[in-house]
Amino acid sequence: MRQAGGPGRAGGLGRQFGLLWSASAVSTLGDGIVAAAAPLLVTSLTRDPVLVGLAVFVQQAPWLLLAPVSGVLVDRVDRRRLTVAMNAARAALTAVLAGAVFAGAASLPLIYTVGLLLGSCAALGDNASSALVPAVVPSEQLPRANSRIFGAYSVLNKLCGPPLGAALFGVAAGLPMAVDAASFAGAAALLSALRLLPREEPPKQERLPMRRQFTEGARWLWGQPAVRTLTLALCLMNVTLIAGFSVMVLYAREHLGLSEFGYGVLMGSGAVGGLLGAVLAPRLQARFPSSVLLRVGLVLETLTHVGLALAGSAWVAGLVLAAFGVHGAVWMGVDRTLVQRAVPSELFGRVMSVFMALAVGGSALGALIGGPLARAFGLTGPFWFSAVVMALLTLFAWRPFNRSIDDPEPSAAAVPQPAPVAN
Repeated sequence: MRQAGGPGRAGGLGRQFGLLWSASAVSTLGDGIVAAAAPLLVTSLTRDPVLVGLAVFVQQAPWLLLAPVSGVLVDRVDRRRLTVAMNAARAALTAVLAGAVFAGAASLPLIYTVGLLLGSCAALGDNASSALVPAVVPSEQLPRANSRIFGAYSVLNKLCGPPLGAALFGVAAGLPMAVDAASFAGAAALLSALRLLPREEPPKQERLPMRRQFTEGARWLWGQPAVRTLTLALCLMNVTLIAGFSVMVLYAREHLGLSEFGYGVLMGSGAVGGLLGAVLAPRLQARFPSSVLLRVGLVLETLTHVGLALAGSAWVAGLVLAAFGVHGAVWMGVDRTLVQRAVPSELFGRVMSVFMALAVGGSALGALIGGPLARAFGLTGPFWFSAVVMALLTLFAWRPFNRSIDDPEPSAAAVPQPAPVAN
């Protein structure tokens, strides 16, 4: 099957993928800039690790609240238009925050409120956006497409964004937010020109209530051992990851003694490994079974937390984060490709809403507990906690991550069959 729009410059993946990749690249650079600037803005108002972690939590919480709505909505409406609308809304929200910072009116309640609204837009828009990759790229090209998207994410969001965000924050605290607003606006403009591959439409069926449709997505996910195992593992991995990263700005500034710009550089160090991982991911997926890559990933993530807990210098912490970047890129490629291939198109939004609710819900829980752990046990406390939890998860998931996970294709009977429309 050829892609709509014919060949293009995006690595032979077609013009439509080029538009999607460009939109992702523009917005992810803006997010990378704010990823460093936002914690610096919060720590300019408070050094309490609980309040710092709360700023991360409010952006993740909407995934738990909106999951039943977002998945059904994505399956009901035009996914491209929904993604465009959410990017436009995020542009407006970040512009409001930028204006408040420039005016000297920024406060923790305002930051929490904007973060909550941005998280709500992400819960709707990112779910729809995840369905666009298989809608513009044939199944056999998904590993390459996901690798290119994650490669751009590693370079722009992780490598270039944080140091640039810290530098811009030093010039003017509101400048990084203004750049992020422009990036969301640019992404919305690019996505508005996107054209999707034609797909086979399922037979017209009765539109069921939202709750029942969401339940169908959850039931399908739970009935697929491969996807279920990946979902539960990713949820716990995000709990452990964000428990430490929610207070990373304090860890970098107070434990490692870094400046604002040094914090940005440290955050960018993982992108070096992420870029290497994005290059290696398709090759590793072609050479090794997914089960092997997932098992190795569990071990590497456990060692990441141990390394950060023991790190006494920025150099050691930077090397640990770079190694984590390699692992993260490979894990993302394996995880995303398995799920995209397994989930039926007509259920994609609903299944992904459950998948993302648990994955990002884990991030929300991690952000909620990271601050109290740091307050009680010091700034390395969250990393020791995460190392223990990841060691237990590795033992638990080792057997389920066997060769059967390499073929998660669902049977036709696994797809719920709503009642046909009555004559």
